[in-house]
Amino acid sequence: MGEVTTQVRLRRMTTEDVPAVMDLERALFPLDAWSEGMLRDELAETATRHYVVAEAGSPGSGDLETGSGAGLVGYAGLRFVPPEGDVQTMAVAETAWGRGIGRALLAELLALAEARGVTHMFLEVRSDNPRAQDLYTRFGFEAIGVRRGYYKGADAIVMRRVAEKAMGEENDE
Repeated sequence: MGEVTTQVRLRRMTTEDVPAVMDLERALFPLDAWSEGMLRDELAETATRHYVVAEAGSPGSGDLETGSGAGLVGYAGLRFVPPEGDVQTMAVAETAWGRGIGRALLAELLALAEARGVTHMFLEVRSDNPRAQDLYTRFGFEAIGVRRGYYKGADAIVMRRVAEKAMGEENDE
């Protein structure tokens, strides 16, 4: 899938990360950013959610389980209710685009989903975001529908990825 060309570390998002995540959220999605309350509610749903952040810097430069959000260059969230899961959100700071951080975040979500028994992953992506659409396609997601007017100023392309082991099970039917 390509290598990460920036030193980043991924760790679980904490409430201490919320201000930095919200700064990034508002910068990248000014028309339809999540509210702080929405993000905090998602973080509180630990039975069915897992959020991660990507921090710039060198590996091993601190505790991977805690952090202040300093150097935060991306974040992503997973909702899992096996056998289905959803990429709830994913973002990388524009200054860090093209360095493999999005790939690393998505790979992390997919690994977390698989570990929790998710075989069918879904997501919505803006119809005017070909960069993200390409990333998801490279990870095996396929467009399965469109939600008109889902975002302010754009439709959403609904995408699905079926895990290889699940594909074998579906072919047995």
